[in-house]
Amino acid sequence: MVARTDNVSDPQLAAALSLMRRGQAFWARKLNEVRDADFDAPSRLPGWSRRHLIAHVGFNARAVARLVEWASTGVETPMYSSPEQRSEEIEFGATLPTEALRNLCAHAAIHLNVSWRDLPEEAWTHEVRTAQGRIVPASETVWIRTREVWIHAVDLNNGARVADFPPELIDALLDDIVRVWRRKRSPLEENITLQATDRARAVSIRDDDEGLVVRGTAVDLVGWGIGRSMRGVVRADGSPAPRAPEWL
Repeated sequence: MVARTDNVSDPQLAAALSLMRRGQAFWARKLNEVRDADFDAPSRLPGWSRRHLIAHVGFNARAVARLVEWASTGVETPMYSSPEQRSEEIEFGATLPTEALRNLCAHAAIHLNVSWRDLPEEAWTHEVRTAQGRIVPASETVWIRTREVWIHAVDLNNGARVADFPPELIDALLDDIVRVWRRKRSPLEENITLQATDRARAVSIRDDDEGLVVRGTAVDLVGWGIGRSMRGVVRADGSPAPRAPEWL
């Protein structure tokens, strides 16, 4: 039998799918390391137990799959039917038995992966709407899920670190952090430049030299920018960096 493959000829999209699948495997491995008795322990996200986080990652796969279905059929199927649905799903999921939560994550991820594999190549450019209201091509769903699985593996609070992320993900997150800040901030707000000490690059909200410059390794800058760590980041003058603006 011929193996199923993605309907993708764009090498960048193929690489993005590969990175996402590595992230899904990373998440699954860290989740497998959590004992059932430890599901009620806190995650690294304020107010969320591991149960809440696991439920969120599982239901997020279903939500992203709805966007892929939208791109495939042309019938609008939003990530969530209402602003309340996401929170209600998470709260419900947190009450499930541990085995049901594990199955939710595994089965939802498989369904999403199959949805991507079955998506016709021309449908990757079809536009869908994210939960934040942005209109994006279906190819963006891969990055949406990539962030979820890699970062929330760290949030499980059982040993995963941003330093475990592959270099190409670190670079992509540096760009994404600044891109999201640029989209959310007023032009009158302070510029922020992230200056990596281990890479020959810097990324800024605006193309000027004014404002806050934060220096550190690319890994430490990502940890700071996504709100997970203050480790290793300083201002240009060497003083401690402030807390990063909200990202997602």
